[in-house]
Amino acid sequence: MASLGRQSGSAPLPSMATRAEAVTPRLWQRRSVRTGVRLAAVYTVLTLGAIIILIPVAWMLSTAFKANGDVMLFPPKWIPKPFVVRPFGEAFQTMHYFRALRNTLIIASGQIAGSLLTASMAAYGFSRLRFPGRDVIFFVLLSTIMLPGTVTIIPLYILFRHLHWLNTFLPLIVPSWFGGGVFNIFLLRQFFMTISEEICNAARIDGCGHIAIYWRIIIPLGLPGMITVFIFLFMGSWNDFFAPLIYLNSTRLYPLTLTLEWFVGKYVVLWNQLMAGTLMVAVPPIILFFFTQRYFIRGVVFTGVKA
Repeated sequence: MASLGRQSGSAPLPSMATRAEAVTPRLWQRRSVRTGVRLAAVYTVLTLGAIIILIPVAWMLSTAFKANGDVMLFPPKWIPKPFVVRPFGEAFQTMHYFRALRNTLIIASGQIAGSLLTASMAAYGFSRLRFPGRDVIFFVLLSTIMLPGTVTIIPLYILFRHLHWLNTFLPLIVPSWFGGGVFNIFLLRQFFMTISEEICNAARIDGCGHIAIYWRIIIPLGLPGMITVFIFLFMGSWNDFFAPLIYLNSTRLYPLTLTLEWFVGKYVVLWNQLMAGTLMVAVPPIILFFFTQRYFIRGVVFTGVKA
């Protein structure tokens, strides 16, 4: 029988390995095509979204270098002709830029320092200390996020008026030193929980107390989270318009955001100067973000991932 099988001219059947080798390249080719189409669709959507977002920025840049008479032309001219830089000088003088910048930096530095210190201490307590009712207190703290800020405007204004703090920087800075903000506490607590407990236990064995652990271990290892909160605080303080409008009456104390209102008159708006001033106000946060985006992305990614 074996000899008959060998003498027959039938070709041997392909083995399973041979068929798998033939099928595998085709599968990989189909998967690569699907992946390429999916990535192309994603990049197309992201590109369109980026273009839509950048259109107002491009219009701001174009208007800032136009003469005031060319701002409302139709159809609009995206490339200014003539190209003028006079609106920047006029906006610089009208805003009293250096004085407004100093006021903004004073407010921002006071708010950031107080919020980072108190929020990080509260976050350390909620992430590392064990005490009865900790989770309940944290839940109640988080529930205050649902309270609109407008609800507390009148009580706070009355309080600061009795303290004779109106028309000073105190109402804008002092509250940041008492808690640091619920969102900041939550963000730092979630990041601190990613730090290994064994490191803190080793520090306790070496004789470190809570203050030493907080200052020497938690803060250095939690630096990305701290920088993330710093960016949020800086952006919020730099762009804040409502709180300074409520508590500040003297123009010499105005931050940059309030000085932009000077270009909006009762009957006319100086659009080129307004866009030039807006550009001068927007550039510092953009520069800060580009220098710190690596830590910002790391802090956001690792927040909420428990070790």
